[in-house]
Formats: sequence, structure tokens, C-alpha cells
Amino acid sequence: MFRNVAELVELAEAKNCKISDIMIEQEMEITGRTRDEIVSQMDRNLKVMEEAVERGITQDVKSHSGLTGGDAILLQNYMKSGKSLSGEFMMDAVSKAIATNEVNAAMGTICATPTAGSAGVVPGVLFALREKLNPSREQMIAFLFASGAFGFVVANNASISGAAGGCQAEVGSATGMAAAAVVELAGGTPSQSAEAMAIALKNMLGLVCDPVAGLVEVPCVKRNAMGASNAIVAADMALAGIKSKIPCDEVIDAMYKIGQTMPTALKETAQGGLAATPTGRELEAKIFGIALNKK
Repeated sequence: MFRNVAELVELAEAKNCKISDIMIEQEMEITGRTRDEIVSQMDRNLKVMEEAVERGITQDVKSHSGLTGGDAILLQNYMKSGKSLSGEFMMDAVSKAIATNEVNAAMGTICATPTAGSAGVVPGVLFALREKLNPSREQMIAFLFASGAFGFVVANNASISGAAGGCQAEVGSATGMAAAAVVELAGGTPSQSAEAMAIALKNMLGLVCDPVAGLVEVPCVKRNAMGASNAIVAADMALAGIKSKIPCDEVIDAMYKIGQTMPTALKETAQGGLAATPTGRELEAKIFGIALNKK
């Protein structure tokens, strides 16, 4: 039905429906399943996300490596203190994004959106919005279909893999997906969702994938936090009527080309960036019992 964002928006406008409806129709066409079956599957995905967020913000989740854990609770406590400079809604989204990735790092169950390493952005934003907008279950499920529609385009025209395109392809894609879905949930138009995706993604271009010790923990967890905040700001900009001078599909194409030219050391190999810092190497040695040859 659609291959790029322009076609997605055109379809939604022609049918006078939401992006999420187009994505459901496409799933029905591709899989041969009924609408009820597809929506039920997404409802199960939503339940997985909900349980991960709840675990992360209420339990002292720690990863086996010891690199991550407990930050989501710290942010929840800080948010409730009333001292947050960026406001309760933003802190709630950021903490729930972190919560999801802390659960992932602790070998818990999460839903990849679009990958495990970027799994915190979409649910972090969604479950913060639940407290702010009080959406129905059906609207929350639609949020996931809307985000999935934009993820579908990225996956088929660029990349959602850190190993192929850097963290811009993972957290960057998740950030754009969340921004576009926020716009729909907040009552924006399909074209505004596309603008939000473009604004969010272009501000993540060039983001490298440099996991310390090769684990999806540092800096991955905190990058999901930044992705969540980026998504919210991008959505607000689009809802205000701000447009990206570069069309969404061209931003996606630019991300792909940047990923193609990015050095291998900065694409999930743990050979460069933060992974190659002295502290990064010390942490790697401690986790894996490697003797460092210091001169």
C-alpha cells in the first residue's frame, strides 16, 4: 500500500483516516489476518511494554554486568519532588524510557520498537502520555500502529540496525516513530506526523553506536532517555505548525547514506567512541576479566 512517508500521508489524507488505520490495513493485506487478530497482537505487545515500564519504575532492576540499573526510580523520585526543571511530563517519559531499557539490560522481557537497544523511546513517551492525555486502550494501541508505520518505512528504505547504520538507525528511528505517533494521539494531522518524524530524526543524524564492553547498556539506556525527550519536543513543534525544510523521506535517505559512510568502529563494534575511552576499556576489562596492557 505504501513504500514511503509521502505515500503513507497521501493515503491517509485520501481516505480521511489516521496513519494508524493505514498501517492496520497494510498488515491485513500483507498477513491475511483479520483486523481483530492484528489489533489483538498489538494489544499483547502493549501489555509487554506496560509490564516492563512498571517493573523498571518500581523495582530495583540491575543488569548482570552492573553497568546499569536503578536510574528510572531515581528519576521518578526526582520528578515527584517537584524540583524538575523540565517538568513532570518530560521526566515521566524519560524515566519510563530508561525503565524499559534497564529491564532489557537485566534480561527482562521487552518489545523491540524498533530494536531492543531502542525499545524505551516509544513506550516511555506513550506511558507518560497516558498520565497526561488519558487515552483509551484503543488509542494507545493506535499509537503503536502509527509509530510502526513510520518504522516500517525506515526499515524498508534505510536501516534500523546499529551495526549497519549507527545509533541514529536505532534510537534515531525510535525517536522519529514516537514523535509521529504523539502527533496523531494529540489530534494532529497525518502531514504533521510526518513533519514530527522529520524534525526528530534529523536531530539524531550521525549518532554513533559505541556500546561499552559491547553490551546494550552504556550509553544506550541514556540515549533512549534523550530520544524520548527529543520526540516530545519534535511533536510539539509539528503541532505548532512548524515544518521541516527537508521532507521526511529525504531525511530518512540522508540517515541511510550517513550510515553507509560511518566508520565500522562506530557501528556497534565497541571499537570506537565511548567504548574506546580509558574508562570504557576499564569497564570492559572488569566485566570480562581482561588484563589491560597499560603503558
